[in-house]
Amino acid sequence: MSNELHKETSPYLLQHATNPVHWKAWAPEIFKTAKEKNKLILVSIGYSTCHWCHVMEHESFENVEVAELMNQKFIAVKVDREERPDVDAIYMKAVQLMTGRGGWPLNVVCLPDGKPVWGGTYFRKNDWTNTLEQLYELYENQPEKMLDYSEKLHDGIENFGLVEQQLASEDIDLDKIKDFIAKWEKSFDWEFGGYTRAPKFMMPTNYQFLLQYGYLTKKERLLDYVNLTLTKMAFGGIFDTVAGGFSRYSVDLKWHVPHFEKMAYDNGQLLSLYADAYKMNRNPIYKEVIEKTISFIEREWLNEKGGFYSALDADSLNTENHLEEGVFYVWTKEELHHILKDDFELFSQVFNVNELGHWENENYVLIQTKTLEELASQNNLTLEELQEKKRKWEKSLYLEREKRPKPRLDDKCITSWNAILSKGYIDSSTALENENYLNIAIKNTNFILNHLMSESGSLFHTYKGEKATINGFLEDYAFVIDTLIALYETTFDDNWLSQAKNLTNYCMDHFYDNDKKFFRFTSNLDAALISNHYELEDNVIPASNSVMASNLFKLSIYYENTFYEAIAKQMTASIFASIDYPSAFSNWLSVALHFSGYQKELAICGENHIDFLKEINANYYPKVVLAGCDKNSDLPFLKNRYTGPKNTFYLCQNKSCLAPTNSIEQVYKDLNYL
Repeated sequence: MSNELHKETSPYLLQHATNPVHWKAWAPEIFKTAKEKNKLILVSIGYSTCHWCHVMEHESFENVEVAELMNQKFIAVKVDREERPDVDAIYMKAVQLMTGRGGWPLNVVCLPDGKPVWGGTYFRKNDWTNTLEQLYELYENQPEKMLDYSEKLHDGIENFGLVEQQLASEDIDLDKIKDFIAKWEKSFDWEFGGYTRAPKFMMPTNYQFLLQYGYLTKKERLLDYVNLTLTKMAFGGIFDTVAGGFSRYSVDLKWHVPHFEKMAYDNGQLLSLYADAYKMNRNPIYKEVIEKTISFIEREWLNEKGGFYSALDADSLNTENHLEEGVFYVWTKEELHHILKDDFELFSQVFNVNELGHWENENYVLIQTKTLEELASQNNLTLEELQEKKRKWEKSLYLEREKRPKPRLDDKCITSWNAILSKGYIDSSTALENENYLNIAIKNTNFILNHLMSESGSLFHTYKGEKATINGFLEDYAFVIDTLIALYETTFDDNWLSQAKNLTNYCMDHFYDNDKKFFRFTSNLDAALISNHYELEDNVIPASNSVMASNLFKLSIYYENTFYEAIAKQMTASIFASIDYPSAFSNWLSVALHFSGYQKELAICGENHIDFLKEINANYYPKVVLAGCDKNSDLPFLKNRYTGPKNTFYLCQNKSCLAPTNSIEQVYKDLNYL
């Protein structure tokens, strides 16, 4: 038995292809059918590594009686939120307005025109069927009530998250950042890092801004907090010390027990974050995290074309051949005794095979609470001896773990997530001065440009089975542009900038809303949804509008394009004036620093421009736009700056330039002084 989902390529949709529910994939024709039959539409949204999506599938969607109810009285639609983040965003707004919260699985019942009238997340079988029966009866007997409610809810969706526009000429009051930080600090967890709540998400963009701001303003307390957070994350079970890579979030305050799925977007951003932190303090723990995470990504997600896959599931088969969350990653004492033998007691001290490290059912999740320096001293070992033991232990555990059934792989390539991972590789390459990481990033970016770009210059959103599908969303363009700019700042190859500019102009034509003064999430070439979506809040992934604002600012420098700059400033000023909770706008705060005295531009011209670029990139200099050449350049920012093979440096602060110098030592002095 199969439904229409067997025609799809999405791993999530294919997981539901054998359900007795007559699922359809999202398509405009659904609404025509629903209107003709006058039936409610049931939209169920999830993703392949979503644990509770699997639970609800097993309890309800695999149940024949539940399926009969859904098939008879509704048109059932399954959506992979990773394939259709636009659909997910609209209905997530609806559920948040109706219930005050959201999550996945996301289940919404809509009128035949697609406007929602009810929604929620996970439901037990009886609650699910009772609710569906009641909604069906209400629509049959009192449809006017649903129609009236849907209009009111639709008005709420239209206005959800919009901000009042500010003039592009209006200054951004950066002194407000001090007030934002004071409010933000109240939620800092000074014992384990992160925030004083669980579940605990990593939120890389939050720590990127705090790292930048703490460094630029010399706020040691902020830097201490970020370093505490990064260290505790690296020590916790949320980081897979055996094989590398981070899980999506921790269910507790101490980063111990993760929700075990691993996502591409988390790991890409965390590579960038740990790379920047390593540039600042050369913490060997951060280097280890970067190297292990990259090893994991290359082993599990990198395909032969240079594309990155999307995720690993939290669930894998247990000894009874049933899917179980986390079973691939956890250990019993007996297993560890057998593998480690005489080293078990020392291993237990390092990784807390004790009450602290215990999870459930006699299983342990590895977590460190003490540094290796402390433990080496306590056990009369040198640091080098304990480090070597730890490497051997982890290799032994890895080899043993590889014998277990692996978590399921989501093998689609998402354009935006590929770009995020590529950017992580670029940042890691400069931090660790590793050319191989850069080469992988270049191969991945070429994969995007060759396989996920149409002949007309537009991007597709996903790639699987040798086929690119779904017209790209703003997030795809924003992150690809960001990565192209990063590649230029690492190679000084003008072709990357040209590609970035072309994609930016495409966004201006097809995504920018002249009335709202922000970019729509969906292209104007796509079929309209029930409402336009403008992604403004920075979340686990930065808002595509905040990434575009940063892109526009940087490109305005390179191309001396005041139009780009005005749009970036207008967007940033509008958001800045409306910020209440700074953690939800952290990338916007980072963009705001472009319009401050901390913003610098550096041109490196001469025969050794690449050598000096590598040297500068190995250090932490946030808010410095880099350009360079070893011959005359057509790039407006570099025009007339090449005077010959002798190395010359041009350092500017918000377009006000110091006298050119031939001394890199003087550049470092000025970078640290200005």
